[in-house]
Amino acid sequence: MNIVSSVDEQNAYLQAFRGSFTSTLRWHQLDALWQVLKEDAAGGWYIYAIGEPPPTSIADANMVLKFIDSIDVLLRSEHEEDYCGIVYADDLDQPGFIKIYDPNNLGVSCGYSDNPPLPGWVLSKLPPIDLPGTMVPKNRKRWWQALWSKP
Repeated sequence: MNIVSSVDEQNAYLQAFRGSFTSTLRWHQLDALWQVLKEDAAGGWYIYAIGEPPPTSIADANMVLKFIDSIDVLLRSEHEEDYCGIVYADDLDQPGFIKIYDPNNLGVSCGYSDNPPLPGWVLSKLPPIDLPGTMVPKNRKRWWQALWSKP
């Protein structure tokens, strides 16, 4: 892969990551999203656990199904609320990008924050990039830019 296409892929992933998302606010909405994913398990999904190296190949259908079942159990057992609200999709009916927040590391996952926490897991049809390596806090970015700006 050449550098230009790599940069283009990184930009596409970051644009999708920062795009518009809808929350599965209620548990029945999460059930419906899981059903859509199960029906599209062989649809070319990448399963990315933030903090681990990003996967370089798509997951097969069995891996997607196993992940859905396992993450559902984890979310329901560790997110002790009567609502879900920690799984977001770019489109609930035809998702291509899904963010799943870790119930034990929520911070401000909804609403507004200058430095929102990264999700715990991402399912996407785009090849993922190393999010912790690219999501530099804005104050650090400003510091870096100021360091190299001309007086």
